[in-house]
Amino acid sequence: MNSSPLSSTALAITLALTLGLTGCGGSEDSTESIDATSTSDTATDTSTDTDDGSEDSGSGILHPAYYEFDQDNVNVVLSGSKVVIETNGLPNHTSPYWSSGHELHVEPTVTSYAQMAPGNIDDFVGTYTLTVDNSPTKATSTSATGLGAIGIAVSGSVIYNDEEGPGVPLDDAATSLDFNGAHTGPQSYHYHLEPISFSDDDSNLVGVIADGFFLYGRMCNSTGTYPTDLDASGGHTSITQFAQEAEYHYHIQNELYLGSYYILFPGDYQGSASAIR
Repeated sequence: MNSSPLSSTALAITLALTLGLTGCGGSEDSTESIDATSTSDTATDTSTDTDDGSEDSGSGILHPAYYEFDQDNVNVVLSGSKVVIETNGLPNHTSPYWSSGHELHVEPTVTSYAQMAPGNIDDFVGTYTLTVDNSPTKATSTSATGLGAIGIAVSGSVIYNDEEGPGVPLDDAATSLDFNGAHTGPQSYHYHLEPISFSDDDSNLVGVIADGFFLYGRMCNSTGTYPTDLDASGGHTSITQFAQEAEYHYHIQNELYLGSYYILFPGDYQGSASAIR
């Protein structure tokens, strides 16, 4: 996590994508233009100008799922075989955790002001950056998630696992979570449970986990039902609404937590995770 705000010194992208989807997959006919620039004196520019004035890193095609990320909060840049995802950590939806004067503030429903964690969403000023493979592969062995951010959601906020602290189960803090299964602290607003503002018992894209694999809702887009072949991490291989060829990805597991919730990612990484800084 960097302490500088997302500003003109951050990476900027101009993304244009024409993508035709057929059934559960997508058409092979797609075009995109990526403009990745930096004002840093130490930045290395390996892009090549194209005839239309845009810049292309010459490294292939960015996975179409990344175009689902909120472009006001998240910058995504394809650099060689890597994807660099930078977010300001702020969600694009309502929450009682916004300060009372903010346009996205709403009154608490499933929690209360007395039970809420300290701090407001808009107290956070900084960025999170994650670098992953554009085409990730499974590792030879799994690895445990740690405390702190383990993924970035399409909304702009980050994803945490099912622990509240070292050896502290999420149960102890569940009453502080808003209707999106999220709360603030120790640094910023983050999700532990199914975020119903953008995935509510469906196959929507939730975000990307730190090993580069995407996380989807509880339903499988390829079948329209709950997947029955998930591994211990909630993953399986199938086509998705963004991939016409089967690829490995995670799902929110359709297993109730505390009687009415669903944990976002309680398992281990199946790929090689990168730090979210």
